[in-house]
Order: sequence, then structure tokens, then C-alpha cells
Amino acid sequence: MTGLPFDVNNIFSVSTGQFEATCMSVFRYQYQFNPIYRKWCDMMGSTPVTVQTPTQILPLPVSFFKQETIITGANATHYFESSGTTQTQNSRHWVRDLDIYRQSFNKAFELFYGPVTDWCILALLPAYLERRHSSLVMMADELIRDSAHPQSGFYLYDHERLNDTLHLLEKSGQKTLLLGVTFALLDFAENFPQQLKHTIVMETGGMKGRRKEITRAEVHAILTSKLGVPTVHSEYGMTELLSQAYSKGEGVFECPPWMKVMVRDEEDPLGMSTTGRGVIQVIDLANLYSCSFIATEDLGQVYSDGSFEVWGRLDNSDIRGCSLMVV
Repeated sequence: MTGLPFDVNNIFSVSTGQFEATCMSVFRYQYQFNPIYRKWCDMMGSTPVTVQTPTQILPLPVSFFKQETIITGANATHYFESSGTTQTQNSRHWVRDLDIYRQSFNKAFELFYGPVTDWCILALLPAYLERRHSSLVMMADELIRDSAHPQSGFYLYDHERLNDTLHLLEKSGQKTLLLGVTFALLDFAENFPQQLKHTIVMETGGMKGRRKEITRAEVHAILTSKLGVPTVHSEYGMTELLSQAYSKGEGVFECPPWMKVMVRDEEDPLGMSTTGRGVIQVIDLANLYSCSFIATEDLGQVYSDGSFEVWGRLDNSDIRGCSLMVV
């Protein structure tokens, strides 16, 4: 496309040293070809003339995805939609090229967990599987398929079958990932307590009104106790992002190389920093054809090595169906 600053495939091979220059190229590209983002930047006085570093790039509030069609360049034909609740308006993330999303989750999974073919993937995502436009379901579905393991699959509400499958996999020593929405994992753990030795349990957040909201630490304490795992892994993602960060325990997340998290002061939308406490801002280069610079509604802390924690949500933000729980 006219104005595209580099080969799309280069997003996923960007080095630490190239990240800043790539960010600036993407910012200039999206400012030029994304009318909603350009209007927002102009209103806030953040333009390619005034912006010199990634910390000066103005992020787009995530709430814009509920009210506007956020597209850079040509029209998109696919969209992902947030789950939301009956009281909130859902976000729509229009996606021009689904292959970019595929590359993002496949490369990130391999980066953190190795080849997907080494794994049996069991997905416990009942509420999400009922939705046609869930990015989480697409990711799980394709990882399940790519794993090529006969027991990989979605288990919906069939906890007995899931329990039987886990026993077989544990007996054979098969590396297994149990990926689940929080309320479903808690239900399963309480009804089928066991000691898992070859299985990683990963929660994606989300109580969806199914259970009383409890802290992430409380959720992880229940799951480690009931399922016998030393720690609970987590995924940080949202409808408005095409990339995910992963935590291998203690709620500390790490990003793939094409994704970076910063923070801003809660009272100052322009007060961006690469470390510290505040409102989480995400740079996701995979969002090339929507907007790569997103101001979330999550509060947390970013550390000097780029890892981060999420503590909760801003008081005035909508409750998402897949929101992370407060600590």
C-alpha cells in the first residue's frame, strides 16, 4: 500500500535497536492514513512535526474502538469484538489482514513456550466459544489445530471429559497447556481437584458475572492448591490488540519484541514514561492497519526490563467481559 514504511513481515523480526525507529515510521504512516487517529493527534497537538521519540507518541484511547471504525489505509473485511456486558458497548477491532494476527500469536507462543507441536492444548473457554468474533477463540482454535495432538480441543462445559483427558495426558507425561477463562478454571478445579505435573494452567482473566469477583492472587491461590501446579500462567491481551504478553507466574508479564508497554500519569494523558506506576499504554506493531498506540484503562507498573504488572482498572472505565481482576 502507498505509504507503508516497511515490509509487514519485518514487524516480527524487529530488534531492540530497531524498535524505536520502527515505532516512528508506523506513527507517521498511521497519522497519514488513519483519519480518526490523525484527528485525535491534531486535537492534542501531537503530530510528526512535534513527536521525536516513542514516548511522545500520543496513544489512542481504547474507548475509541467502541465508537469509531479504526482503520489505517484500505477498508478491512474482518473484525474482532469484545464480549462486554449487557450494560456496555462492545469494541470492534477491524482487521485488514488476519495473517498478521496469526503470525503474532504463533510467533509469541513459540517465543515463550517453544514449538506448538510439542504441546497438547486444552481450551476451557465456554463463554467465549459462543461468540463468533472472539480473537481469543481464533487463537486457541488455530493453536489447537497446529499442535496436531489428538486430544487437543475445546472442552466447553464438559469437565468430566476434560478430567479424563488430563489423567491420560499426565500418565503419558505429555506437555499440556490448559488454557481457560477464569470462572471456568475455578469451576473445574473445585469439582476435579488433582495434582498436575506435566500441565501448565493459563488463565485469560474474566469472571463475566458468573462468580463473585476476587483478586488475581486469590484466583491463583485456589488454582495452585486445587490443581497442584507451582504457579499459574496468564495471558494479557484484548480485542483492540493483535499481540499478547505472557506471565509465567506472579502476575508479571513479558512482551514479545514487537510489543512494548509504557505508563502515563493518571491525571496527564501526555505524561508518558517507560517505567513506573500509572495507566498502561501499549505499543503493538502488529496493529499496523488499525492503531499501534493504545491507551488502555488498566492500572499497573512497568519495570526497567520491560516487564509489567496489572493491578486493576480505572474507576470510570467500563467493565470488560475479559477484564483482568484487581489485586
